[in-house]
Amino acid sequence: MNIYINEVLQAHVAIENWLSKGEGNPEQLLGRFSRHYSMIALSGARLDYEALSQFFLQQRASRPGLTIVVDNISVLQEWEGGAVVLYQEQQTQPDQAMTLRWSTAVLHLQEDKPLWLHLHETRQP
Repeated sequence: MNIYINEVLQAHVAIENWLSKGEGNPEQLLGRFSRHYSMIALSGARLDYEALSQFFLQQRASRPGLTIVVDNISVLQEWEGGAVVLYQEQQTQPDQAMTLRWSTAVLHLQEDKPLWLHLHETRQP
Protein backbone atom coordinates (compact mmCIF):
# COMPACT_ATOMS: atom_id res chain seq x y z
CA MET A 1 0.00 0.00 0.00
CA ASN A 2 1.19 3.54 -0.73
CA ILE A 3 2.91 5.10 2.32
CA TYR A 4 0.74 8.25 2.15
CA ILE A 5 -2.56 6.39 1.82
CA ASN A 6 -1.52 4.17 4.71
CA GLU A 7 -0.76 7.23 6.84
CA VAL A 8 -4.15 8.80 6.15
CA LEU A 9 -5.92 5.57 7.11
CA GLN A 10 -3.81 4.97 10.23
CA ALA A 11 -4.11 8.60 11.37
CA HIS A 12 -7.89 8.38 11.27
CA VAL A 13 -7.87 5.18 13.33
CA ALA A 14 -5.71 6.97 15.91
CA ILE A 15 -7.96 10.05 15.88
CA GLU A 16 -11.11 7.94 16.25
CA ASN A 17 -9.59 6.03 19.19
CA TRP A 18 -8.43 9.25 20.84
CA LEU A 19 -11.68 11.18 20.47
CA SER A 20 -14.08 8.29 21.11
CA LYS A 21 -12.30 6.23 23.76
CA GLY A 22 -9.40 8.35 24.96
CA GLU A 23 -6.99 5.66 23.80
CA GLY A 24 -3.52 6.40 22.54
CA ASN A 25 -0.46 8.40 23.32
CA PRO A 26 -0.78 12.18 22.80
CA GLU A 27 2.87 12.51 21.71
CA GLN A 28 2.42 9.80 19.08
CA LEU A 29 -0.83 11.33 17.86
CA LEU A 30 0.60 14.83 17.59
CA GLY A 31 3.84 13.43 16.18
CA ARG A 32 1.96 12.71 12.95
CA PHE A 33 1.74 16.45 12.25
CA SER A 34 4.43 18.88 11.13
CA ARG A 35 5.23 21.77 13.46
CA HIS A 36 4.33 23.90 10.40
CA TYR A 37 0.91 22.25 10.09
CA SER A 38 -2.08 24.26 8.92
CA MET A 39 -5.68 23.31 8.41
CA ILE A 40 -8.81 24.82 6.94
CA ALA A 41 -11.65 23.32 8.97
CA LEU A 42 -15.24 22.75 7.87
CA SER A 43 -16.15 26.07 9.48
CA GLY A 44 -13.59 27.88 7.33
CA ALA A 45 -11.39 28.57 10.36
CA ARG A 46 -7.64 28.19 9.92
CA LEU A 47 -5.81 26.14 12.54
CA ASP A 48 -2.10 25.79 13.12
CA TYR A 49 -0.13 23.11 14.97
CA GLU A 50 -0.67 24.77 18.35
CA ALA A 51 -4.44 24.98 17.86
CA LEU A 52 -4.54 21.36 16.70
CA SER A 53 -2.54 20.30 19.76
CA GLN A 54 -4.89 22.15 22.11
CA PHE A 55 -7.91 20.65 20.35
CA PHE A 56 -6.68 17.08 20.74
CA LEU A 57 -5.58 17.53 24.35
CA GLN A 58 -8.92 19.09 25.32
CA GLN A 59 -11.10 16.67 23.36
CA ARG A 60 -9.72 13.32 24.60
CA ALA A 61 -12.64 10.85 24.93
CA SER A 62 -15.12 13.68 24.28
CA ARG A 63 -17.04 11.88 21.52
CA PRO A 64 -18.12 8.45 22.79
CA GLY A 65 -19.18 6.15 19.98
CA LEU A 66 -17.52 8.22 17.25
CA THR A 67 -16.71 6.25 14.10
CA ILE A 68 -14.66 7.58 11.22
CA VAL A 69 -14.72 5.92 7.81
CA VAL A 70 -12.24 7.00 5.14
CA ASP A 71 -12.85 5.96 1.54
CA ASN A 72 -12.52 7.15 -2.05
CA ILE A 73 -8.86 7.79 -1.27
CA SER A 74 -6.34 8.60 -3.97
CA VAL A 75 -2.93 10.17 -4.38
CA LEU A 76 -3.42 13.21 -6.61
CA GLN A 77 0.28 13.92 -6.94
CA GLU A 78 3.39 12.33 -5.50
CA TRP A 79 6.99 13.51 -5.69
CA GLU A 80 10.20 12.65 -3.94
CA GLY A 81 9.50 13.55 -0.33
CA GLY A 82 5.78 14.29 -0.44
CA ALA A 83 2.29 13.87 -1.83
CA VAL A 84 -1.19 15.35 -2.07
CA VAL A 85 -3.95 12.93 -1.03
CA LEU A 86 -7.69 13.30 -1.61
CA TYR A 87 -10.20 11.32 0.44
CA GLN A 88 -13.78 11.23 1.60
CA GLU A 89 -14.43 11.05 5.35
CA GLN A 90 -17.63 10.08 7.10
CA GLN A 91 -18.04 10.71 10.82
CA THR A 92 -20.92 9.28 12.80
CA GLN A 93 -21.76 9.58 16.45
CA PRO A 94 -24.76 8.18 18.35
CA ASP A 95 -27.77 10.53 18.33
CA GLN A 96 -26.06 13.05 16.04
CA ALA A 97 -26.21 13.79 12.35
CA MET A 98 -23.59 12.11 10.21
CA THR A 99 -21.02 14.41 8.62
CA LEU A 100 -19.50 13.75 5.23
CA ARG A 101 -16.56 15.69 3.88
CA TRP A 102 -13.93 15.72 1.18
CA SER A 103 -10.45 16.35 2.47
CA THR A 104 -7.25 17.24 0.66
CA ALA A 105 -4.04 16.61 2.59
CA VAL A 106 -0.47 17.61 1.83
CA LEU A 107 2.03 15.28 3.45
CA HIS A 108 5.81 15.30 3.39
CA LEU A 109 8.45 12.82 4.43
CA GLN A 110 10.67 13.54 7.38
CA GLU A 111 13.16 10.77 8.16
CA ASP A 112 11.07 8.40 6.00
CA LYS A 113 7.93 9.14 8.03
CA PRO A 114 4.96 10.94 6.43
CA LEU A 115 3.95 14.08 8.31
CA TRP A 116 0.78 16.08 7.77
CA LEU A 117 1.67 19.55 6.50
CA HIS A 118 -1.74 20.87 5.44
CA LEU A 119 -5.36 19.71 5.47
CA HIS A 120 -8.36 21.34 3.80
CA GLU A 121 -11.84 19.99 4.59
CA THR A 122 -15.02 20.68 2.63
CA ARG A 123 -18.44 19.57 3.88
CA GLN A 124 -20.63 17.54 1.58
CA PRO A 125 -24.34 18.24 1.72
